[in-house]
Amino acid sequence: MTYQVALSFEDGVTRFVKCGPRETVADASYRARINIPLDCRDGACGTCKSLCESGSYDGGDYIEDALTDDEATAGYCLPCQMTPQSDLVLQIATTSDLAKTQAIAFDTTLTDIRRISPGTYGFSLELDDRDSLAFLPGQYVNVGVPGTDQTRSYSFSSGPTAATATFLIRITDDGLMSSYLRDTACVGDRLQVTGPMGSFFLREAKRPALLMAGGTGLAPILSMLESMTRLELQHPVHLIYGVSTDADLVELDRLQFYSDRIPQFTFDHCVADAASTAINKGYVTSLVGPEHINGGDVDVYLCGPPAMVEAVRGHLRERDIEPAHFYYEKFALVAPVAQGVR
Repeated sequence: MTYQVALSFEDGVTRFVKCGPRETVADASYRARINIPLDCRDGACGTCKSLCESGSYDGGDYIEDALTDDEATAGYCLPCQMTPQSDLVLQIATTSDLAKTQAIAFDTTLTDIRRISPGTYGFSLELDDRDSLAFLPGQYVNVGVPGTDQTRSYSFSSGPTAATATFLIRITDDGLMSSYLRDTACVGDRLQVTGPMGSFFLREAKRPALLMAGGTGLAPILSMLESMTRLELQHPVHLIYGVSTDADLVELDRLQFYSDRIPQFTFDHCVADAASTAINKGYVTSLVGPEHINGGDVDVYLCGPPAMVEAVRGHLRERDIEPAHFYYEKFALVAPVAQGVR
């Protein structure tokens, strides 16, 4: 049996390698020509020390100078010694460039364009070689805009096993990708995507989770929820989804589908516009209750515009709530590629 190991680098690039049950992660990485930090290969120096965010493994033999008991308890490991017992996700303490690797480019075909609200489109891409693309739920790719040398970044709204990759985009008057999809795109167009990218992805569920999304920041959350349909969750998962106006609400039917499919999943949505017909008016912070925080023993996943992210962080800080983990991704309509332009 082989296992899939996701190597998440500091610059947001993620590479996947196949690792045999008796093969160390370091050996599998170098076999794939990915030069993760390495020196002794004997568990003596600690150069390759990484954080395992998901999965189980045999840590192998090493000395305490390389990895202390406290570090091992916290999830740190030595890829030169560890052998997987399941699929793994590792944080690698270097950039992809220093590891002499890079994000991979994939050729795709545009198979669907759909307007799902006045200001939101969905689009689908079929990869020439679907098996060659692996990603973690919540990650994004850089999508080349046809006819230009520019890319824009979009999170998958589909799960990692879906045959077709789907995305959400907020349409803006002068947006480069917006103009393409709205005015000139045709089914059958060829687009290139590069990735996967990003450190905002679903981790192993060890406690309750609070998911929060603003606008098209719902896309990576949908990818996470799709993955959860294949898990046997032991802890509750709650989503709070917020938008500016009623016209911005999308994918409520899909959220209800997940609520019906995932026993532990519930969701609320709210609309900031005071004229909204929604039951909940206001911002996402107004719907955060003690039952969602679990006394701080909760993993928070938040994707939305910068103002929303900062508002949520301030809300929790003012109430002296420090979640066990707080994963977030900010996006803006115009921003560097690494920030995730929607």
